[in-house]
Amino acid sequence: MTQANSITTIALALNAEGDSVPDWIQLTPPGPHLTGRDGRQWRLTNPDAVVAEFARNRADLPVDFEHATQVKGAKGDAAPAVGWIKELEARNGAIWGRVEWNDAGRNSIASKGYRYVSPVFTFTKAAKEISKMISAGLTNQPNLELAALNTEDRQGGADEVLPMNKAILEALGLPENASDLDVVTAINKMKTDEATARNRAENPDSGKFIPRADYDLAMNKLSAFETAEKERQDEAINTAVGAAIEAGKIAPSSRDYHVAACRSEGGLEKFQQLVDASPVIAADSELRDKTPTAQNKALSPDELAICRQMGLTPEEFHAAQAETEES
Repeated sequence: MTQANSITTIALALNAEGDSVPDWIQLTPPGPHLTGRDGRQWRLTNPDAVVAEFARNRADLPVDFEHATQVKGAKGDAAPAVGWIKELEARNGAIWGRVEWNDAGRNSIASKGYRYVSPVFTFTKAAKEISKMISAGLTNQPNLELAALNTEDRQGGADEVLPMNKAILEALGLPENASDLDVVTAINKMKTDEATARNRAENPDSGKFIPRADYDLAMNKLSAFETAEKERQDEAINTAVGAAIEAGKIAPSSRDYHVAACRSEGGLEKFQQLVDASPVIAADSELRDKTPTAQNKALSPDELAICRQMGLTPEEFHAAQAETEES
């Protein structure tokens, strides 16, 4: 891209009346031929077209110190504006801009800290025709040798963006005709988004996140509760099924079936209702002796717990108990 320099005849634009700060400043001398102090030349044959391009873009243009927008902003450094060009007008072949100054810009002009303005514009390579205003810089050395902003393509058509800048624009998600102000705005937005993300990571929302240690502790307690609840449920099921066998309501051989059915949701309650409504289907002699023995009596909750820990069925527990008593 080609950055234009200040022109000799515009050194009178600022501080025209004592310490007053003008709202309208002259950005270029009258065309059609413009010549800089360094001898470079440009053409301004259609200032109305430049004004129309500004209106079409619908974005204020920055006024900065020493072209900071192009020099510092291109590196991602801070390049604050000291004023904003709100309007452009073509006056007798020259381009003028109405500036809305901030305190820094107004004070620097009123104190005569800065006395000249240097425009930045794009132009075609072949004809050197000025096509678009980019920004303006307050300076005390107008017409500096600065880096290029835009050059015409090899077919002599529209302004060409250099390859490196195309890559930058693509990375920023900007079109090829984006202005320097668009680039600076996109970079500043990236910085803001990065700072916001970093702040969220360092200061998470307590309503949405909890510390990992607290989460692990809660999950461990939940797991312990679920284990204890399962043991309590198994104990209640074995007790109920054993009592039903003792009462002659179900056959001992159907124990495993009823235990599995009781483990389903609401199964124990349904089993108890079934037992309460069922008649005795086996005589005492078929299920157990009149006097309970180690082989036919229901296990106590403690004995059922031992069976679970040792992986024994109630029958195996009875058999082991009987062998112990015989020895």
